[in-house]
Amino acid sequence: MKYAVILCDGMSDLPCDELGGKTPMQVANKPNMDTLARQAEVGLVRTVPDTLPPGSDVANLSVLGYDPMKYYTGRSPFEAVSMGIDLEPDDVAIRCNLVRLSDEKCFRDAKMLSYCADDIHTPEAADIIARVNKELGSEVMRFYPGISYRHCLIWKNGNLDLGLTPPHDIAGEKIADYVKANERTGKILEMMEKSYEILRGGQANCIWLWGEGKKAGLVPFKQEYGLNASMISAVDLLKGIGIIAEMELLHVDGATGYIDTNFAGKAEAAINSLKNGKDLAYIHIEAPDECGHRGEFANKVKSIELIDEIVLRSILKAFKGERVKILIAPDHPTPLCLKTHTRDPVPFLIWDSGVSDKDSGVSVFDEYSAASTGVYIEKGHELMRRFTNAD
Repeated sequence: MKYAVILCDGMSDLPCDELGGKTPMQVANKPNMDTLARQAEVGLVRTVPDTLPPGSDVANLSVLGYDPMKYYTGRSPFEAVSMGIDLEPDDVAIRCNLVRLSDEKCFRDAKMLSYCADDIHTPEAADIIARVNKELGSEVMRFYPGISYRHCLIWKNGNLDLGLTPPHDIAGEKIADYVKANERTGKILEMMEKSYEILRGGQANCIWLWGEGKKAGLVPFKQEYGLNASMISAVDLLKGIGIIAEMELLHVDGATGYIDTNFAGKAEAAINSLKNGKDLAYIHIEAPDECGHRGEFANKVKSIELIDEIVLRSILKAFKGERVKILIAPDHPTPLCLKTHTRDPVPFLIWDSGVSDKDSGVSVFDEYSAASTGVYIEKGHELMRRFTNAD
């Protein structure tokens, strides 16, 4: 038996006037997902507990079968591991976005124009982070370069519970309400304000710090589920989770985390991994989430269609006549009308090629067909055990 997880980040949505009162999943032409849905277990799963933030960190931990109430320590520690940073127990890792704010005399009067500095390229971003580290870094606080707009600050013996706001949550908003210093955040916000002066006039004209946490630990995936697994993703967060869970990390040229990603390369990497000894491949595709954050209606629909046409179809073709189980789900919703994550339950389907007589009672795969089945998993981390029959 082989297992493939197709994690469509942020795919779930709300009805949109721009899409005729439908969701992107309802509008998208996705014949392969819809065909599987008719013969699969289809339902809803809650991936984000009420007391945790609705981020990809919490939600992907859930889908991977790790209870976030037990394992979640913050987003940035996972990203730090992917960047090769060896965290000490008292280190606090903080996500550092390169962003573009409106050009104002006063930092607090600025608006968040782009949480990703207009998709800044990695070489240019590395130069900026090196400059920021030279100007603002110290033995206590050091900046590390990542990919595109995603970077990291390590704060030795730093503070937690900073209450910092993800920049993608405040697109187009004035930042004044989100940069109010207190005794825990003073140093952090001071650096953000100084960076606004240092980087003024550039494509990325400020750093934005958020997502703090301490060193994370996970039980190895094989130990927990008895399966050798691989991770395919373009983003440091998922790579870091995969490294800590002792999954094989697969690199795909041209994987960007956006709609221009190498869909075919991701599918090929997963297929080769499963054909060459791995039991499970976790294929994380960021594109629907990024389109949701940017309010790109047509691109979000297109990203779902590309996942169906390229990734899912390739896996079905490669394992035709073989026993394979496929799990398809978002990690969380990223509604186009909100441009940020919510913690609402998400649709999932589990299809087993060895079960030919199953009738789900639905003819398509979307938020509403999933809700109509009455299948509901309250604790998201139980989904993986259900998928793999680990018990």
